[in-house]
Amino acid sequence: MTALPHGLCEDKKPAAIVRERAQRIDREKTMQKQATPDSVLPASFKVSHADRVIDKDSGARKIDLVRYYALVGKLMLVHLRGRPVSLVRAPAGVGGELFFQRHADTSAMPGVKQLDARLDPEHAAMLEVASVQGLLSAAQWNVVEFHTQNALASAYDTPNRLVFDLDPGKGVAWPAIREAAVLLRAFLTELGLPAWLKTSGGKGLHVVVPIRPKYDWDTVKAFSQAIVAHMAQQIPARFVVKSGPANRVGKIFIDYLRNGRGATTVCAWSARTRSGLGISVPLAWEELDQLKAGDQWTVSNVHSRLDVGNAPWAGYARSARGIDGAMQKLGFTAPA
Repeated sequence: MTALPHGLCEDKKPAAIVRERAQRIDREKTMQKQATPDSVLPASFKVSHADRVIDKDSGARKIDLVRYYALVGKLMLVHLRGRPVSLVRAPAGVGGELFFQRHADTSAMPGVKQLDARLDPEHAAMLEVASVQGLLSAAQWNVVEFHTQNALASAYDTPNRLVFDLDPGKGVAWPAIREAAVLLRAFLTELGLPAWLKTSGGKGLHVVVPIRPKYDWDTVKAFSQAIVAHMAQQIPARFVVKSGPANRVGKIFIDYLRNGRGATTVCAWSARTRSGLGISVPLAWEELDQLKAGDQWTVSNVHSRLDVGNAPWAGYARSARGIDGAMQKLGFTAPA
């Protein structure tokens, strides 16, 4: 089994789940393209209860959230388009009851479409946000967060990315979270895998690995678990492989559970239903040392990040690798 590089070794949760009722694109070109954000809403678009405060701490209103999604919509579609999405509705705002929806009646949300029901035949049709209009109409219906799955609808049985969510336990300081991201990246590099970084919009960071779609969900999830188990074995003072607050006091759980079928991760540029309305933002690794928190950027201060946009992830799609070599280096055998 591969060891960590020399010198690197020791030294949301929705309140309720309510069930309510794709195509391939040139992702490389659109990832590199810089959108020209525009927060002016279409003249015909009406926002009900526009002045309702949805976050008491920041004073943000519903209209502010809708305008935010108009502002970042083109940037966000690069990460949304073609992927099944789940919606987190917060009718009572931050601190109120949340509704996590994988399925919904889309007739009231123009721009949000139902995918082919055959992708997940045991459930209602999954959703895709296919346009900026979809973001706006979802926000009008009190959707705050957008979470995507790890496969495209066009090849749903073979995921094309891994996601590792660095989830800090009680007592873990921010510098330790940054160091954890560096350690994880170093190990992924040893395995021959690319690693891309984004803020979570909450307490932690997300490390995303684009892969070539070949293996099924169970294999990809098991492989991601093996990576996390190896990290926890090599550096037990920092990492744990078991979830749950009691297991990670003073340590970081590298959440691999987001790599299973149907599991989701908050989309880049999505707001979070947390105090301050933090947002998930793509980062360059060179920016990590100066990053102050996982919610450094918010709905209110996003203007300071718009000129950068998706540029830190230029080359993302082109960097995708097969995982056969990494499996071999790790000594991982795909489940039968």
